[in-house]
Amino acid sequence: MPRERDPLVVGRVIGDVLDSFTKSINLSVSYNDREVANGCELKPSKVVNQPRVDIGGDDMRAFHTLVMVDPDAPSPSDPNLREYLHWLVTDIPATTGAQFGQEIVCYESPRPSMGIHRMVFVLFRQLGRQTVYAPGWRQNFNTKDFAELYNLGSPVAAVYFNCQRESGFGGRRR
Repeated sequence: MPRERDPLVVGRVIGDVLDSFTKSINLSVSYNDREVANGCELKPSKVVNQPRVDIGGDDMRAFHTLVMVDPDAPSPSDPNLREYLHWLVTDIPATTGAQFGQEIVCYESPRPSMGIHRMVFVLFRQLGRQTVYAPGWRQNFNTKDFAELYNLGSPVAAVYFNCQRESGFGGRRR
């Protein structure tokens, strides 16, 4: 797919959260049987419970790390908490799901108060099982720095959805 039409580029996930990469593994994220497609909108009431995450791949010995971040916290017009870490799971065996991994930071459901927030899931292939430490706080997490610290290399898959407050207040501000 041409880079300019790549939904991760259009949605500024490439740039704000990740550098350009080539997807090499299928990543399926779904809430209550609704699969997340890049740029789709999910209401906070629909994402209260952690999603089902299924990972593809053909190397049964491979392990993966899943990161979920909000690059628009606390608001898209002033994302000074970018990136807010919502979930971190490591040691997920290939061809299984997040429930078989090691939850390092428990799932926190998105509750945006202003604007439209992108919720980004990033999958990395690990070099092997490894010890990963939870960051001291969720705000100002940096996916690129985290990947470098733990030698994860480039992502192998990513997907994101948009989420905004349900009351009708707080549309996208520029």
